Amino acid sequence: MPESRTPSLDGRVFKSVANAEGGDVGGDTYFWFDQSDDLIHATYRGGTVRLGHLVGLRLDDTLDFRYSHVTEDGTTATGHSTDRIERLDDGRLRLHEDWSWDSKPGSGTSVLEELTDEERTGLDLSPDSFDGR
Repeated sequence: MPESRTPSLDGRVFKSVANAEGGDVGGDTYFWFDQSDDLIHATYRGGTVRLGHLVGLRLDDTLDFRYSHVTEDGTTATGHSTDRIERLDDGRLRLHEDWSWDSKPGSGTSVLEELTDEERTGLDLSPDSFDGR
């Protein structure tokens, strides 16, 4: 894997801060990332997403992955996203996503930001038991 200007995603937790109309992810959706070399995967849930997974590859500061999730109303959805990683002034990471659905019409953009230490305090951020509070 080429050397990246940004650190590994491994163990980082992100929250959606912006999402285009037509997306299922919202402000209560959290993402738990793992990275091993160029392989990335994440579990996400919260808001209308009951459970989701993404898997793909990282090349420098770009992610290319497929995602699949189940919503609270029982609908399944799949798609593809290409993300650009940005390092914020405080050291946290921000993901700029360009996504498109495979399972239905539509595409858009989203922004995920790594949680601050303050945001992490008091939250049970285990992906297996997360209830958003």
